[in-house]
Amino acid sequence: MRIHILTLFPNMFEGVLTDSMIGKAQEKNIVNIHTVNFRDYANNKHMTVDDSPYGGGGGMVLKPEPIFNAVDSLPLDWTTKPRVILMCPQGERYTQSKAESLAREQDLVFICGHYEGYDERIREHLVTDEISIGDYVLTGGEIAAMAVIDSVVRLLPGVLGNELSAVSDSFSTGLLEHPHYTRPAKYRDWSVPDVLVSGHHVNVEEWRHRESLRRTWQRRPDLLEERELSGKELQWVKEFRKQS
Repeated sequence: MRIHILTLFPNMFEGVLTDSMIGKAQEKNIVNIHTVNFRDYANNKHMTVDDSPYGGGGGMVLKPEPIFNAVDSLPLDWTTKPRVILMCPQGERYTQSKAESLAREQDLVFICGHYEGYDERIREHLVTDEISIGDYVLTGGEIAAMAVIDSVVRLLPGVLGNELSAVSDSFSTGLLEHPHYTRPAKYRDWSVPDVLVSGHHVNVEEWRHRESLRRTWQRRPDLLEERELSGKELQWVKEFRKQS
C-alpha cells in the first residue's frame, strides 16, 4: 500500500509514521507513507494556500489550486480510481468497516485541511471520501488522518504479530471486545474467571462471545440496534437485564 498525506505541517507525522507498528510496517515494505506540503504547490509568489470566502464571513478557505496541483504530482494510477480522502467534521463518521474497506486499496490520499474549510470544488471534483472521526472539531485534519492511517495499516497482512488480533478487535464483529486476563491467575484478591483456565476451548469461546455481547449491551447498546441477534444472544440479553 502507498499512503500520500497532503498537509501544511508534515513534521507532525514524523514520530507517528516512524515508531511502533507503522514504522515496522514501513521497514518491511508493507506500506510506504510520505507527506506532501501542499504549500509547495501554490501558484503565487507568496505561496498562499487560503483566501477569504466569497460572500463574506469569518475565517479563511483553502484554495483549490494547491490541493489539485499536489494531487496531480502524485504517482497515482487513475485508471484504478484511487481513494482521495478529505478529513472533515462534515464527513461520514469513521468506523471499523470503513477501515477494512480502505485496507483493501493500493493507494490512499489524505487531505488534511486547516482554517475555516475547503473550496467546494475540492469536494465535488477531487475527493472520493469525506471522513470524520467524531462529532467535534480539531484545529486541523492531521490528528484525524493519523488515527485513520493507524487503523488501516494495522489491518494489512504482516503488520501485527498475531493475524487473529485484528479479527477479534472491538467493532470487527459488530460487538465490543471481551475482557482479557493474563498471569498471575490471582492478583491480590481478584481471580481470573475459572473458565479461562479450564482448558475447555469451546467454553472459553462461548464465554468470550457472551462477555463481548454483555460489554456491548452495557456500553454501546446502539450497536445492537443494527445487529440481528441469534436465539442464544437474545437469551443472554435477557439474563443481563435480570442481573442488572
